[in-house]
Amino acid sequence: MNDETGMLTLDALSRLVAEERIDTVAVVFPDLYGRLMGKRVDADFFLEHVAESGTHACNYLLTVDMEMEPVTGYTFANWEKGYGDFLLVPDLSTLRAAGWLNRTAMVICDLKDDADRKPVLEAPRTILKTQIQRATEHGYRTMAGSELEHFLFRNTYRQAHKKKYSSLEPAGWYLEDYHMLQGSREEDFNGTVRRQLRQSGIPVESSKGEWGRGQHEINIKYADALTTADRHVIYKQCLKEVADQLGCSVTFMAKYAADQAGSSAHIHLSLWYEEGNVFNGNEEFGPVRCSALFRWFLGGWLAHVSEFMVFYAPTINAYKRYQSGSWAPTRIAWSHDNRTAGFRVVGRGNSLRIECRIPGADCNPYLALAAAIASGMDGIVNRIEPPPNFEGDIYAAARLPRVPQNLSEARLKFRESGFVRQALGDAVVDHYAHFYEIEQATFDRAVTDWERRRYFERI
Repeated sequence: MNDETGMLTLDALSRLVAEERIDTVAVVFPDLYGRLMGKRVDADFFLEHVAESGTHACNYLLTVDMEMEPVTGYTFANWEKGYGDFLLVPDLSTLRAAGWLNRTAMVICDLKDDADRKPVLEAPRTILKTQIQRATEHGYRTMAGSELEHFLFRNTYRQAHKKKYSSLEPAGWYLEDYHMLQGSREEDFNGTVRRQLRQSGIPVESSKGEWGRGQHEINIKYADALTTADRHVIYKQCLKEVADQLGCSVTFMAKYAADQAGSSAHIHLSLWYEEGNVFNGNEEFGPVRCSALFRWFLGGWLAHVSEFMVFYAPTINAYKRYQSGSWAPTRIAWSHDNRTAGFRVVGRGNSLRIECRIPGADCNPYLALAAAIASGMDGIVNRIEPPPNFEGDIYAAARLPRVPQNLSEARLKFRESGFVRQALGDAVVDHYAHFYEIEQATFDRAVTDWERRRYFERI
């Protein structure tokens, strides 16, 4: 094992198993929500069989809802087809020590059809790899970072469940954005997580308080887009499991409470050649010095953001984050170093990049990054020019187009988009359109606490 990074080779894992320092390998993959699913495998069995041949799981895992109930209406897997297996094929470049788990390693898998060993097109990791490959065919390497926020509570998950997730005790009791004193009170959790991430092959840059009570952000170093997505889902898994161990809880809901800031997953993206960042250039574009490729990538990303909105905001809750004055964007525009913008351009030279502030902390990073790359590459191929840089308060710019207002609106734009179907293929679009339709329909049938408080007595 590389003690600095926590990443493992098979030989290093073999030594750790022989030394009885590791006896379990978590063999995992991301589902439609971005949750890690999989198995805990005996480490010897992993080395003898799974590392080379993979292992199986029921293919219903790409058709279940949040409660793990099989959902009808999917073509990929259903009762008529008997819910067979797909193959989990370890990507050994992701093999690492899971620093927060006792005697455990972890590896992320690609999903393949058990019969012909072809990639499962509907799998989130496949979708991202497909878009990365298309960028690679044009000579570009996609580099990305994600800034993920969470709320920390001094209740365990079981206690929170018993309280029906209401009247929880936040770790902080006032807004703590960049606040060192309040941050110190949460170092029992955030400090542990920073160290455990580093020991698990996820290099951490920093952590800081955010604009909410008990809200924090832990930033990890940028990398190629697939590595960033992998790190993102492991980050979330680590935080939840460390919270369990420490008797507290975290949430990555996009909007936990109406009177608190939302939690985001800002995406930073740039394209690279071997010699450097292709966004770097000498053209003057508003306040930015950039290349034509930068302009066109930005133009494509802006042009297609509404069609791909479900990949940035995949839940009913996600759309409640987009409120004026909340630090979450409400309109589709770009600006230079302006936090009211949906697209904030930052850096210069080789650090020049586009920050999309639209995704919430509940997004599936594989899907969000796939949408961004597909949109930006379409901008380059078709030389889509972005609108001029907007200066000022974008919240007050009523003439600018708004982001979609709810999941129902967003899923219709996704389903009916010719560009999205061209980028992803009909099978993938139909699969995810059904997924978001079921999410919407499930909510539409639910009776909420808000309804009871409003109507129980006074209607």
